[in-house]
Amino acid sequence: MKLNDTIAAISTPAGAGGIGIIRISGPASEEISRLLFKSRRKIDHFKTHHLYHGEIVSPEKYTVLDEVLITIMRKPHSYTGEDIIEINCHGGPIILQAILSEVIKAGARHAEPGEFTRRAFLNNRLDLSQAEAVSDMIAAKTDRGLDLAISHLKGNLSEKVQAFRSSIIGILALLETSIDFPEEDIEIPLTSNLAGKIQLIIDELRELLSTYHEGKVYRDGISAVIAGKPNVGKSSLLNRLLGEKRVIVTPIPGTTRDFIEEVVNIKGIPVKLTDTAGIRDAENIIEKEGVELVWKKLSSADVVIIVLDGSEKLTGEDLEIIKKNKSRNCALVINKSDLTHILTDQELDSFLPDIRPLWISAKYGEGLSALKDQIHSLIISGTDDHRSEIIITNLRHNTALEKTADLLSKARGNVLEGISPEFAALDLRESLESLGEIVGETVNEEVLDRIFSTFCIGK
Repeated sequence: MKLNDTIAAISTPAGAGGIGIIRISGPASEEISRLLFKSRRKIDHFKTHHLYHGEIVSPEKYTVLDEVLITIMRKPHSYTGEDIIEINCHGGPIILQAILSEVIKAGARHAEPGEFTRRAFLNNRLDLSQAEAVSDMIAAKTDRGLDLAISHLKGNLSEKVQAFRSSIIGILALLETSIDFPEEDIEIPLTSNLAGKIQLIIDELRELLSTYHEGKVYRDGISAVIAGKPNVGKSSLLNRLLGEKRVIVTPIPGTTRDFIEEVVNIKGIPVKLTDTAGIRDAENIIEKEGVELVWKKLSSADVVIIVLDGSEKLTGEDLEIIKKNKSRNCALVINKSDLTHILTDQELDSFLPDIRPLWISAKYGEGLSALKDQIHSLIISGTDDHRSEIIITNLRHNTALEKTADLLSKARGNVLEGISPEFAALDLRESLESLGEIVGETVNEEVLDRIFSTFCIGK
């Protein structure tokens, strides 16, 4: 990948829209814009971060492609750290492609996925964790997920990582002093004191690592499968949770044949809800295969929502569903609370003593708030009221922090055992490299290629 040429891409989503943006970055950006952009008044010098009104004209055909607004953002005060031109035109796909084609003909090349943000990283406008946060912001499925991405983009995680590095460097300096000047009368902290300093860093790392499960849930979401025998109200429950009629509901058992999946926001968590076919003794080969697929889907679910009919007694099908899912993360829902209660909590207690049944009416929406609370508590243990804390959302960051903690534990053990300080110093240097992977100080090209290949082309 060349990084000293000029790149261009459409930065707005595919499809028709009121406004479309074409972004150009690199040394030839202004030259290309002057070739294509024509204003009614002469512009001798483009001021940075100012909008200019005019038209984009094809130099070959002398035809006007669109009426536009353009702006130049001069280096280093731009997103990429290079000269950037942004062309704001009408958002029709034909218009955008026509203008982009002229930009390419004028000397730019098509940007690769994530190349604008990669240039921002390489030009020290963002560190690697901030660059990844840009992608997380775009992909955020809930407000909470967006909040976490913005926190990382602001550099909160980067600051924490640099604080860890600073503490480790301080300890490493003491060890290296004892290595370089073994005969000098230099006061070095007692072994227990040095080990204590390392342990403090390990404790902080472990505390940060403990947030990863929560962060991953808010970033990536979870899967929740609705299960039950036919006609207990599974599809009605899905519709009610979605707030719209997504699934056909009839009194006829077996209406739902295929999986129906939709994502809903439950207290900041993106939850992929799956409505399944009713589980019962199959009457034919097709239905048998469908039921087997339901069991397979249930085995990989993060949460299983078991739905029972409160207006009927438990059946063998109900008991089979309860038995096969009792060891999983379960929410037990008794539907049709608006009808006469035949099923009792006491009857269920012998089968699922650790799960409190929730009475709901999918038809009228009663009990839905309590169900959402329970789904949330099944995924997020404890409270979710730590808005100011740094939360790890990225597997790459989590892996690097775990490696750092292990290396520090090894260094601490070497210090306590009185082993030559060179060994502890080596572990500390490796821990610094591990932390450097998070912000991109010690990362290789292969990792960068993998990270930025997941970005959209215009970013």
